[in-house]
Amino acid sequence: MRNSFIITCFSVLFMSILLSGCASEKKSPNIILIMTDDQGYADISAHGSPDVLTPSMDTLKSQGISLEDFQVSPTCAPTRSAIMTGRHPFKNGITHTILERERMALGITTLPQVLKNGGYTSGIFGKWHLGDESEYQPESRGFDEVFIHGAGGIGQAYPGSCADAPNNGYFDPAIKHNGTFVKTKGFCTDIFFTQALSWIKDKSEEDQPFFAYITTNAPHGPFIAPESYKKKFVEQGYPEKAQGFYGMIENIDDNLGRLMSKLESWGIADNTILIFMSDNGKTYGGQNNVHGKTYNAGMKGFKGSAHEGGTRVPFFIRWPGKFVPGKKVDALLNHYDILPTFADIAGVDISEISGLDGRSFLPYLQDDTYKANDRYRFVHGGRWPLHPGNAGDQEGSKRWVGTLESSNPDSAIYKNCAVRNERYRLINNKELYDVISDPGQTQDIASDHPEVVAEMRKVYDAWWHKVKPYMVNENVPLAKEKPFWVAYNAQKESEGIKDWIIPNLD
Repeated sequence: MRNSFIITCFSVLFMSILLSGCASEKKSPNIILIMTDDQGYADISAHGSPDVLTPSMDTLKSQGISLEDFQVSPTCAPTRSAIMTGRHPFKNGITHTILERERMALGITTLPQVLKNGGYTSGIFGKWHLGDESEYQPESRGFDEVFIHGAGGIGQAYPGSCADAPNNGYFDPAIKHNGTFVKTKGFCTDIFFTQALSWIKDKSEEDQPFFAYITTNAPHGPFIAPESYKKKFVEQGYPEKAQGFYGMIENIDDNLGRLMSKLESWGIADNTILIFMSDNGKTYGGQNNVHGKTYNAGMKGFKGSAHEGGTRVPFFIRWPGKFVPGKKVDALLNHYDILPTFADIAGVDISEISGLDGRSFLPYLQDDTYKANDRYRFVHGGRWPLHPGNAGDQEGSKRWVGTLESSNPDSAIYKNCAVRNERYRLINNKELYDVISDPGQTQDIASDHPEVVAEMRKVYDAWWHKVKPYMVNENVPLAKEKPFWVAYNAQKESEGIKDWIIPNLD
């Protein structure tokens, strides 16, 4: 009897220790990726901007690691596809931002699907821009929570299926939430952050790690900001577009600060990786200010350009207690490196996924002495005109139609393109710049280094012919209907558009 009692006591004690150990084990880190739309590397006060004050972005940079040579695509949909797949955008079928060529090819493994294998749940809040038809939408590509506008921007309605909900604007937009449109209240950026924070709060109370993808449409044009954020730029004499552009950036900064504060108050900051970046270089909205020549951190080119100013963006990543605060990484890294890095963090094996172009940069974040072998990166602005036979009779499509010759991708092979390695950037198959000694690309040194030019031309030609078969959207005719319009109007007729319930974040 006594022996039985002792055995029982030891069993209870053992189980208590075991359960206590399990409870103390931390889950995989949560991941929050914030990506703004058309904000350049230069449009941050920590990067020398004379225009905006961004204390939250500056704080995040100081608390985390800054990837100083982080490269993306010249425009938005291509960059988003590379993040989602770990592949170059052309291998995802994306060669434009409209005309059905913004649709991410089906059958490709996506980032939320990879993270799901590591036990993550994923939510997107804001801009998707990888296809408006249902099979291309984020809920069909691995996301569990979806709160998005349509097309490439709120209110856009270009030819093809690329269109947001009808008559949408930056204030009080209709947003598609898990398949149902809701009428929101307020400014779009505030709305996306509020909804994201509500979801994060709920998920923080669960054992499952989460991935939150907060993708603002700001500061993309039209350049509309709340009056309170425009006020100082109006008073300082900024042009109208710049008032909205810079006002939106300062509004984003306040929302970033709000998110960082909530992570602390909810007790999850230490087990959350927080990232801030942009999708391409600075847009024209901020190219006219009161300081004369527009500040772009000394870089050549803006959004849409294959030069450094079109593809270099800010990238700050913070993991308290894990990543050294204030550290800078100067290595050349890319948007398609994000998926392998997140997989590395989540402990997910991606060796069986074919077609990956990216590599994990986690070693750079953890080891100051780490250095990988150099590799070539390829940039192309795409956007060659649509083949006449694909345009159909949709209103407005003639704007994008070219000749039979001009609509052939090969006719644009050397237009608005670049090859990069750690030291050199070859532009349009002819101009060569040493971006280490001449980051502003002021001196073309192609004639001084013909052997470098020849090698870069060779690898670029090989890459082009390799990726061309993946351009699956080139011969697709424009859709006759706009999916968001069809779905919105059907819901309006059947059940109406209900008001968004503003979440309580207290």
